[in-house]
Amino acid sequence: MKKTITVNRQASYEYFIEDKYEAGIVLEGAEVKSLRQGNCNLKDSFCYLSGGEIYIKNMHIAVYDKAGAFNSHDSKRDRKLLLHKGEIAKIAGKVNAKGMTVVPLSLYFSQGLVKAEIALCRGKQNYDKKRSIAERDKKREMERELKNYS
Repeated sequence: MKKTITVNRQASYEYFIEDKYEAGIVLEGAEVKSLRQGNCNLKDSFCYLSGGEIYIKNMHIAVYDKAGAFNSHDSKRDRKLLLHKGEIAKIAGKVNAKGMTVVPLSLYFSQGLVKAEIALCRGKQNYDKKRSIAERDKKREMERELKNYS
């Protein structure tokens, strides 16, 4: 049972998604309560490798308003992702060799734990983006015709 917190819609527009991984995320204090309220934004966030670990950068989790003064954390701090060593090694090999990047796709609750769905991605060129927009418009038009036909 997954309860989605937020989705990075721009990721599928900007990148070709190759592989997806589920990762745990290290959070502090009242960040989980803030996530339960849906106060999170994945826009412009990405993952980077450092010292054999993967971190997520530019993910905004709003400060929980009912937390005390001592629980205030930086809302855009880097957060560590929890993956198996084999998965990290596989991701590191592909990122270093092929010029790919790792982007968070969504955050969700799974059995009470906050999980991040991250993807190994390859960037799109402008003509690829135009093609995906054209395909989306074509699909929308066909659905509209089918709806009007019946």
